[in-house]
Amino acid sequence: METQETQVLARYATIAVDIATRIVRGEYREGQKVFGRSTLAGKYSVSPETIRRALTLLQETGIVQVVPGVGVVVKSQKAAESFLAEYGHRQVLRHMQQKLHRLLRERDKINMEIEKLMNELLDYTFKMAGNLQRIEEIKVSPNSPLAGKSLAEAEFRTRTGATVLSIYRNGEEILSPQADTVIYGGDVLIVLAPPELKEQVYELIGGNHK
Repeated sequence: METQETQVLARYATIAVDIATRIVRGEYREGQKVFGRSTLAGKYSVSPETIRRALTLLQETGIVQVVPGVGVVVKSQKAAESFLAEYGHRQVLRHMQQKLHRLLRERDKINMEIEKLMNELLDYTFKMAGNLQRIEEIKVSPNSPLAGKSLAEAEFRTRTGATVLSIYRNGEEILSPQADTVIYGGDVLIVLAPPELKEQVYELIGGNHK
């Protein structure tokens, strides 16, 4: 939020630019008397102090001369041109600085959101670590009660609460086997099972713990 002082500064600079622009356009010629301070204050609807600041800026840059008892006299059109060019450069620079500051604030906000999301991801990963440990690799022996039966016939999921993710058989992998998939001795089952039900899985398969 702009303070009152900042607004006054912006206003007097704007007035100075407007007067310089009129000089460059030829509305005010060199040697011509421009309106007095009180008239300018009424023209721009600002306080005399604001006009004083605007004229001081124009006088310091050699554009006008404030003559006591006479008023404001245009001194140099070329100085007005230089002033406007410099002012334009400052405006571009100020705009770039403001844009940079805005982008930096946005970057900081994004970095905070990224950090927050990374922390949430790490927390979730640690929580899921238990799930990762539930994956078991079990080899089916030829005399396993599961050998020769389909997963449905053995009621595998119902009895164990586990899911067979894939089956390795003769160097090939059967992904997401269906309920009617028959299990044979020598198959290696990749099973996802809750830790508390792991024993039931091994019991049904008849395999050995690794």
